[in-house]
Amino acid sequence: RLHLLQHNLTDLVPLGNHPTDLRRIRRWHHRALLRVDVSAFDPFWKLDRENLVEAIRATPSTRLRGAFSEGFVGYAITGFAGDQGYLQRLAVNPDHQGRGVATSLVSDALAWLARRNATGASVNTQEHNVRALTLYERMGFTRVQPGLAVLRYQMTTA
Repeated sequence: RLHLLQHNLTDLVPLGNHPTDLRRIRRWHHRALLRVDVSAFDPFWKLDRENLVEAIRATPSTRLRGAFSEGFVGYAITGFAGDQGYLQRLAVNPDHQGRGVATSLVSDALAWLARRNATGASVNTQEHNVRALTLYERMGFTRVQPGLAVLRYQMTTA
């Protein structure tokens, strides 16, 4: 099960500048991005190269932003379709959590969506990920009930 959260972007209040160095992610950053992802998520949720490409192609317009501080320390994948935005993926290396990196990435993502006239943004997070849930709610997201259920289908051969 996942928490589903939404943010109304019609009256987005800029959260100000954060000290994190954010830059566009290039193809040569993908290996570092996947290393951060593996360090930040349980094995069930981690991305591999195929899942990364799928996430990038999930919406007609996508933006990848990396956070840099002594190397690549975090990233956000943000998508846009119609008038709806999606914070599709957010990860910060555990050694750099609690330093404002995620806040900078989310703030940057929301500002990018607002500049494209998105009226809302959605994000989801695991039910037990209290840290992410707290971050999203602090940044203006509200929970949508009943949330999401993630199912896994496994075929067996007879």
